[in-house]
Amino acid sequence: MERRTLLRAAVVGAGAAAFSGSLWRQAAAYPALPGPSPYGDLQAADANGIMLPAGFTSRLIARSGQKVAGTNYTWHGAPDGGECFADGSGWIYVSNAELSSGAGGVGAIKFDSNAQITGAYRILSGTNRNCAGGSTPWNTWLSCEEVPTGFVYETDPWGVNAAVQRPAMGRFNHEAAASDPVRKVIYLTEDASDGCFYRFVPTTWGNLSSGTLQVLKEVSGVLSWANVPDPDGSPTPTRDQVSGAKLFNGGEGCWYRNDICYFTTKGDNRVWAYHAANNTIAIVYDDNVSGAPLTGVDNITASAAVGDLYVAEDGGNMEICIITPDDIIAPFLRVLNQSSSEITGPAFNPAGNRLYFSSQDFGTYEVTGPFRTSL
Repeated sequence: MERRTLLRAAVVGAGAAAFSGSLWRQAAAYPALPGPSPYGDLQAADANGIMLPAGFTSRLIARSGQKVAGTNYTWHGAPDGGECFADGSGWIYVSNAELSSGAGGVGAIKFDSNAQITGAYRILSGTNRNCAGGSTPWNTWLSCEEVPTGFVYETDPWGVNAAVQRPAMGRFNHEAAASDPVRKVIYLTEDASDGCFYRFVPTTWGNLSSGTLQVLKEVSGVLSWANVPDPDGSPTPTRDQVSGAKLFNGGEGCWYRNDICYFTTKGDNRVWAYHAANNTIAIVYDDNVSGAPLTGVDNITASAAVGDLYVAEDGGNMEICIITPDDIIAPFLRVLNQSSSEITGPAFNPAGNRLYFSSQDFGTYEVTGPFRTSL
């Protein structure tokens, strides 16, 4: 039996009974293992110190502490989670600031259809350690505070409407969020070594002012959702309020597509797939099995066209790795000479032909090239 098959059998064999239907067909191939990238090997570093596949180029669009070109807006330090929003024929990239003492928040850069910068501005201020977040189907950005009693803030990428605190979504060490329009819930990760995986069920879909916070449980291998009695998280943290809550080692990025919520855990360097339709969970990537091409798993995004996952490293060797639908993992890019930093905020523009990301100790970049549109 080939090594890839042996490794996968060791991981998924014991849990085969937990899966069914389409998820089991996917899970049989998990976890992803190293292989050739669909874009080929990384080439020598460019002028920005970024190694990319042939045909791809990078551009520095914002340097932390300096004004964004053509604007009077100073780009924030410690850029973290980010997302793109369509704006007519152009788009907006929003970026969190993972800064403490009220220096956190969210900045935004506006682009025209030719990817030229037309504006930059602040959409949230005065918050703490805004780490990751997620977009909503009604085009707002959920910015999450990574502090023990952190809030989720709903922000307007256009900067027209004031940001709104959403306490009903719980107070805990928030990391990321992902909207599930089918079940009308928002999944939430928690950055703690004994953290949980949550979902928020709004009273009215499209309005996050009220609703129910739930936590994922696992009892005798069966998953279920239970209401969190006190979403305020004080005096008892939300993760400690429900017996049998399933624990995850350092929840990080979160991304939903086609009935599956993918999320990462940095404590054990894993990528997970929660299959909402079947209420089952699988391990997409585990560096103990996969040979560790990806370490320090953090923010995650996906290509809408083909479903490739892009996972950024917090440390490691400063890579964004790609995980393909046929369960191959390979480096997509590597940033040199910034080993004390982390890669954050990967997000595609609406057309899917430009990828934005940040090096947290430096600034924000754009990658352009022949991103694939079909398998």
